[in-house]
Amino acid sequence: MAGLVEEQVGEQPLDSEHHRNAEALVVRPDAVQAVLSTLKEAAGFDHCACVTAQEYGDRFESIYHLRTYDDPTRELSVVVPTAKRDPVSESAAPVFPTAAWHEREAYDLVGIEYDDHPDLRRILLPETWQGHPLSLDYDSEQPQVVTLREHENPLAADQRAGEHGDTMLLNIGPNHPATHGVLHLQTVLDGEQVADVEPDLGYIHRCEEQMCQQSTYRHQIMPYPDRWDWSGAGILNEWAYARAAEDLVDIEVPAYAQVLRTMSAELSRMLAHYLAVGTYALDVVGEFTAAFMYAMQDRERVQTILEDLTGQRLMFNYFRLGGVAFDLPEPREAFFETVRNYLDGVPERLDEYHSLLTGNEVFQIRTVDTGVLDPEVAKAYGCTGPVARGSGVDYDLRRDDPYGYYDELDWTVATAADGDNFARVLVRLEELQQSARIVEQCLEALEEWPADERTVQANVPRTLKPDPDTEIYRAVEAAKGELGIYIRADGTDTPARFKIRSPCFSNLQALPSMAEGEFVPDLIATLGSLDPIMGEVDR
Repeated sequence: MAGLVEEQVGEQPLDSEHHRNAEALVVRPDAVQAVLSTLKEAAGFDHCACVTAQEYGDRFESIYHLRTYDDPTRELSVVVPTAKRDPVSESAAPVFPTAAWHEREAYDLVGIEYDDHPDLRRILLPETWQGHPLSLDYDSEQPQVVTLREHENPLAADQRAGEHGDTMLLNIGPNHPATHGVLHLQTVLDGEQVADVEPDLGYIHRCEEQMCQQSTYRHQIMPYPDRWDWSGAGILNEWAYARAAEDLVDIEVPAYAQVLRTMSAELSRMLAHYLAVGTYALDVVGEFTAAFMYAMQDRERVQTILEDLTGQRLMFNYFRLGGVAFDLPEPREAFFETVRNYLDGVPERLDEYHSLLTGNEVFQIRTVDTGVLDPEVAKAYGCTGPVARGSGVDYDLRRDDPYGYYDELDWTVATAADGDNFARVLVRLEELQQSARIVEQCLEALEEWPADERTVQANVPRTLKPDPDTEIYRAVEAAKGELGIYIRADGTDTPARFKIRSPCFSNLQALPSMAEGEFVPDLIATLGSLDPIMGEVDR
């Protein structure tokens, strides 16, 4: 594939590299748009999954991790080195709109500037912040002064309401029940319609990537993923790191452990979706007494099952490199009975959710034909998970880039065609049903597994030191979409670079395209339909 790609892009590449997940082309900083345009149009790489920025001793580097929505196993990395003294590169945003936020983060934290970027500002830290925290010469001891600036209406000169009217700036958040976390929406209104909306991030930036870079592969990193998406999807987050690290150092996970991983991951997905559906009922119709409480009750039952399995109710820390921490609780028969009793009630409970929500006329009025996300726009912003599948983008890494035990099971990827807020609810409810199917099949496999073959962990060395300059990007299908991890090793037992590709980060970037021109209540419904977790967005 690398030869064909190089032929299509002509003489633009300077060199090629090999990353563990994909071949990589090294291109000049002034050829980024030309190369990416060719790769997108001629080679079909229509999914810019992630952009990683990093600094070496002699250069800066931006890496564009490209895939295709039709086949995510077709991967290619585009590496753009820039000079140490003048780290300026051409922006990829004109080709892949999703790169706009990724490049702003690279500028903010690493210090790379991007020509032709539509809005190159800091995205996590205040504009007045001195230095770039991930640069090698960053002085963490220097004083920082964050000024209080007056909020300005970006459309202040817009007199679209006539000579007697104008637009108005409305700040929603950062602490607001409708923002699903510490998120600030800078919203410009034309009457009651949304003329412009800009998500303002960074209020809960916790330096998770930096903490992982200071932790050892074998033992210290694994507790962190649970804290990225705290909605209950922690086991899925753990799998993202495990998949990247295991492929980095060639660890093969025993088949029995893969079944345990798959079962626990789907239970974790159910936790996240119950929370998404329950809180959405609050967002849209103020439904607290039935739908929200039903969701919390079902979520509690799943948490109890996972507590029996992992010992924790939310921050599970169940995965280990090479497998899982321990086997099913004893007596096994009691655990199987508990899980099956829960699964037997799932279809009836889902029917009740449909009666309370999707069959509710008020809920339909609030969600049908609002927050519409066109499938091509979803791809342009790198949307994945229920957000993309609700727009008919049939993309699910469990099926399309198989891992764990998924390819041995019978299940269906849930999609909807309309792309509105209602469609995204339908997808999540159907995914709850499919997760229950997967858990049931995993239980059957675990029951039949010979006792002398129940290996829960591979024999992994206590200290892992991948070869220097080994690089990898690996992803799993988390509750919100594609959760990816990029790791660059330097020969020590800690990563030289650890980058988290948050599905919520890319999904949230599409909000202005979905909400502009609609009413304020529609904006709230649309934001809730994205199900953003800000701890994962800011990382």
